[in-house]
Amino acid sequence: MAGKAAERIKYYENPEGPVIASVSRKVIEQDGLYFKDLDGSGQMKPFDDWRLPAKTRALAYVKELTVEEKIAQLFISDWRMGKYPIPGSSMETQELILDESGTLDEGEFTGKTIFGEQHLPGTSTLLKEWFSRHLILRANATAEDMTDWMNQLHAVAEECQHFIPVSVASNSRNENGEVVFGMNDAAGVFATWPGTLGIAAAVKGAGIEIIDRFADCVKREWNACGLRKGYMYMADIMTDPRWQRSYGTFGEDPELVCEIMEHLIPGIQGSKEGVTEDGVAMTTKHFPGGGARENGFDPHYAAGQWNVYATEDSLQKYHIPAFQAAVKNHTSSIMPYYSKPSAQKSKKQQDCLGNVMEFEPYGFAYNRPFIQNMLREQIGFEGYINSDTGIAHNMCWGVEMLDVPERIGFAVNHAGVDIISGLFDNEAGMEAYRRGKNDYYDTHPVPEGFTREQLVLTDEALDRAVTRTLTELFQLGMFENPYRDAKKAKEVTTAREDWEEAEKVHRQSVVLLKNDNTLPLTKEKLAGKKVYAEAFQKDAKKAEQATKALREMLGNVTLTENPGEADFAIFMVSPSSGEYFNATPGYLELDICEEKEVCNVDTEGKPEQETHKETTLHGLERLREIAKAVHQRGGKVIANINFTLAWEVGNIETLSDALLAGFDTYPRATLDVIFGNFAPVGKLPVTLPKNDAVLAVNENGVCVSPNDVPGYDKDIYMPEGMKDENGKAYAYRDMAGNYYELNFGLSYEE
Repeated sequence: MAGKAAERIKYYENPEGPVIASVSRKVIEQDGLYFKDLDGSGQMKPFDDWRLPAKTRALAYVKELTVEEKIAQLFISDWRMGKYPIPGSSMETQELILDESGTLDEGEFTGKTIFGEQHLPGTSTLLKEWFSRHLILRANATAEDMTDWMNQLHAVAEECQHFIPVSVASNSRNENGEVVFGMNDAAGVFATWPGTLGIAAAVKGAGIEIIDRFADCVKREWNACGLRKGYMYMADIMTDPRWQRSYGTFGEDPELVCEIMEHLIPGIQGSKEGVTEDGVAMTTKHFPGGGARENGFDPHYAAGQWNVYATEDSLQKYHIPAFQAAVKNHTSSIMPYYSKPSAQKSKKQQDCLGNVMEFEPYGFAYNRPFIQNMLREQIGFEGYINSDTGIAHNMCWGVEMLDVPERIGFAVNHAGVDIISGLFDNEAGMEAYRRGKNDYYDTHPVPEGFTREQLVLTDEALDRAVTRTLTELFQLGMFENPYRDAKKAKEVTTAREDWEEAEKVHRQSVVLLKNDNTLPLTKEKLAGKKVYAEAFQKDAKKAEQATKALREMLGNVTLTENPGEADFAIFMVSPSSGEYFNATPGYLELDICEEKEVCNVDTEGKPEQETHKETTLHGLERLREIAKAVHQRGGKVIANINFTLAWEVGNIETLSDALLAGFDTYPRATLDVIFGNFAPVGKLPVTLPKNDAVLAVNENGVCVSPNDVPGYDKDIYMPEGMKDENGKAYAYRDMAGNYYELNFGLSYEE
């Protein structure tokens, strides 16, 4: 194909219908209207007719596809843009070969991530010969490059006998934060809001209308670029504060998260009834709630493979309601988590009808009682199930005894998964299909505990899954016009009003935790005074860079590099703990500490006698010395802590005269609050644990504060001997007597 697809698109306008856009596909004229010829037959068929319901068209079209084409629709995996490497992965092109447009990577390469490894063809071969249509975009590309790339994908797809547009999914891209593969793949191109915890803090202080504006911004920006599928947002309730993914949640308050889902999903998708032609389809995650971690361990690695419900009925009380809200608002798809429920470590739980819940020891994508019985039949979910990435290979918890084709069959045929994320497992999918037709299990044993019927891929299950994913594409109008204008995409994503709105929410996300009349630092307070400023992080080099940027932001005040002559010290404190994809030697450290000796854990997650040292903040001891020097001359210390986890703040709060909380909040927004340019309104979306004692794990691996209960309710289950005169044990209490618990936040009037 010569040149960019955008230069060859032809448009056909229907007077009261969708615009038809095509690069090479034939267009049918009938009844004075235009229709795209999806199967290349030249004849008008039901699936071509945009006047029919999306599901009707999908049911008709799935009958036209070959088995090979349908099996290709069962898988979604990472794909690279030609000039954008995937951050944090090793998808190494053997030879970089771009198509004539300079957009598509046509080189063969070996794809290797934590989710698995396989040898892959060039992009055109993937689309035309493998017939794959579901890709995950992780590159942090410009709006124009993103649009050109997706236009090119659709143009190549048009060259196939059966046209199916390419569905490109991405993790969220509108929040600030460190770019980390698999978590926060991109930031800074779309209007950039604070992290989701920060959005929750702002909503608690300034109202739910923030979500309406945020959702509208996301919908317009993504749609302008042709990015129509979002792996977002998390309906998980944060109940164990040591969960690495806490930062991607909206906090620990089920009522708030339900309200957010009520506004967020229809706002992004286009309506309360589902996706529209100008909407972006959402994948709500991670059913039935990833927050119930066993002492914080994550199921990306073996130690975290269990969901533990240590308190009776916590599943329905805390974890399920937000997903019910998502289903009520017709979220297009739902992603189950990797983990599996532990009957042995859990108290009695109920399903949505009050029956005792059956805990099969399979990851949730393989778990029929949760997916089919609870989510579909009881809650009424009608969309499709998109597994989390890697369930058929490295995170196949509970079905390790099955081979890959059997895992595919068990997930799709038995549990009801419609698309499996991880690798393009077309061959394994075909093998699962063949085993349903040949005599494979006449000569091979059926794994113990399973039946042949559960493990093969049937025509019925295959058609069901593909019909569901095709329905979404029809609803989005992508069969008619998947193309977008790159210049328009740039205009939309750089719109000043959206960035200004995001900046405002950054300021609204700041929570004032402590203030002894130090703040705001007005011009009168600063007259003739000197300010010392420094940023502290776990990484010393990044801290140096952040300090330089901070001091540049403070150009209007008199700075000093000598703490001993400072009247005010401003500390930007950004702790970090653990790694996303790997277990720490011990429990994830929440204390803001340096070279702290902590216990190791064994393979079962129980504490050991052996120890190791943890640092979550480089330079903590020096920070203490600086604070002491400032206080010795009667100066004041102002600290801001960035909360990606629910940190134990004692080592910072006790040094501070004023303390603020941010959540991947812009430092300049925090400074606006510090200097009185914006009065603080944010409220805590999580409860901050008092100290290590309230997170202690006994010799049996049981935490003193239950893993499945949000911080605001943990005191119900805490030992009486740990409670203070107010009956509180869990939340941190500062030197002023305030508890840093859910909904807490001071204002300048207090």
